[in-house]
Amino acid sequence: MFDKTVTDNYHDKIALQVREARKDFGKVPVLKGINLEIQVGERVALMGPSGSGKSTLLNCICGIEPLDSGEISLGGNSLSNLSNHELDKLRREKIGYVFQSFHLLPTLSAFENIEFSAQLVGIKKNQRLELVSHLLERVGLSNRASHFPDALSGGERQRVALARALIHKPRLILADEPTGSLDTANGNQVLELLKSLSEEHGVSLLLVTHDHTSTQICDRVITMKDGNLEIF
Repeated sequence: MFDKTVTDNYHDKIALQVREARKDFGKVPVLKGINLEIQVGERVALMGPSGSGKSTLLNCICGIEPLDSGEISLGGNSLSNLSNHELDKLRREKIGYVFQSFHLLPTLSAFENIEFSAQLVGIKKNQRLELVSHLLERVGLSNRASHFPDALSGGERQRVALARALIHKPRLILADEPTGSLDTANGNQVLELLKSLSEEHGVSLLLVTHDHTSTQICDRVITMKDGNLEIF
């Protein structure tokens, strides 16, 4: 289980903090006062039926959707206090994303897809080339670096996406059904990489999944139902 070591600074150990988050679409309440904390390095699974509010919560955490009331903070930075430019910068630098459909750029090789994310946050060329090479080796794809996405299997594409999510050393990875389009063997490989790489880099993980097997890499499970959280 996650080691909740006490540190001197409260915000140094909290990657994500959600307080009384509420969001309506028209007259339909979608988030009904969500409270959640994820500590640095902690892995949390978010489960729940379709339409329960999971995607809306992720979009609010990213700053894509503004809250109607409440507060979301990443590493002590409240999203409500940030300009659009500052929100974009925070998303690029502090959050990594892994999606079910990979979202790789088809005209870039595996190496270039990962490197592009490093360029966006201003990592210098020599450093980013070293980082990309290290991460490709770490996910077992050094021999596939020059291949384009359409020449990679689904499992390989997801491993590229995982390396891309980590290249800028984010505080938090948001993984939305990352194994949903993979077979069992590839899905298990991606999950083990998510676990080991989050441990290696001290990155927190919020994993949205319908698969109970996926929750085994997490420290705790949260269930969302009708815009509310049940925390176990």
